[in-house]
Amino acid sequence: MKNRLRVVDCLLEVHDARIPLSGRNPLLQQALGIRPHLLVLNKMDLADLTHKSRILECLRQQGLSHVLFTDCLQDENIDKIVPLITELVSNSQRYQRAENIESCIMVIGVPNVGKSSVINSLRRLHLQKGKASSVGGQPGITRAVLTRIQVCDRPLMFLLDTPGVLSPQIESVEIGLKLALCGAIRDHLVGEEVIADYLLYTLNRQQQFSYVERYRLASPCDDVETVLKSIALHLGKTRRVKVLTGTGNVTVTAPNYNGAAVDLIHSFRKGLLGKVMLD
Repeated sequence: MKNRLRVVDCLLEVHDARIPLSGRNPLLQQALGIRPHLLVLNKMDLADLTHKSRILECLRQQGLSHVLFTDCLQDENIDKIVPLITELVSNSQRYQRAENIESCIMVIGVPNVGKSSVINSLRRLHLQKGKASSVGGQPGITRAVLTRIQVCDRPLMFLLDTPGVLSPQIESVEIGLKLALCGAIRDHLVGEEVIADYLLYTLNRQQQFSYVERYRLASPCDDVETVLKSIALHLGKTRRVKVLTGTGNVTVTAPNYNGAAVDLIHSFRKGLLGKVMLD
């Protein structure tokens, strides 16, 4: 990414709107920060935006004055990206690229925050063309710094899609859990039941009790084992387990806690458990 910086006019950093203050890789900004910078907080449709003014003020105190909330599913605010980038580039020194009429933008961020989705939305909006970058619900879909992808012809603008890059050292356990809950870290590396426990804590703390109705629970509950057992039984997620007894092995049916945790996490990521702000 640093090697391609000579041909880049601006950095377009994409991050998850549910964790606007957590998990952004500081090394990216340190290594690439000599270029103008626009922070796009994507997946705004899943975030509780009643905290928007507080978040913008916190980011402003960190030196980030160019921030945009977007939703790639509905292309909300996507039309504001190109004008903002054009303004940033026109107000900056382009050095060896001053004679070029086109702009080249590098898209950066942690895994699975929607970088490729932003590129595809821009192409759909400005060029009426389909996908140029693969997208998916798991981190690690984009694996290399790709060739330039045109996203606009007036003005002429190209984007470089890049792999998601996590900080080598995550600041705290809670920030790691926030990243995992939003899908920036593969579930099995943290543990689905651990992520589900943190999700349950978050939903209860923010008084988001839609999970009770969705899984037909009796009432909100803080005990993750009880909740996962109820979810497993409601969804019919069970497994056969051998139990050693004094008279030999007996096969019994037990709730599939891991399967229940996966369903709970996926429901959250699809926005089926209400909008939250994790920061």
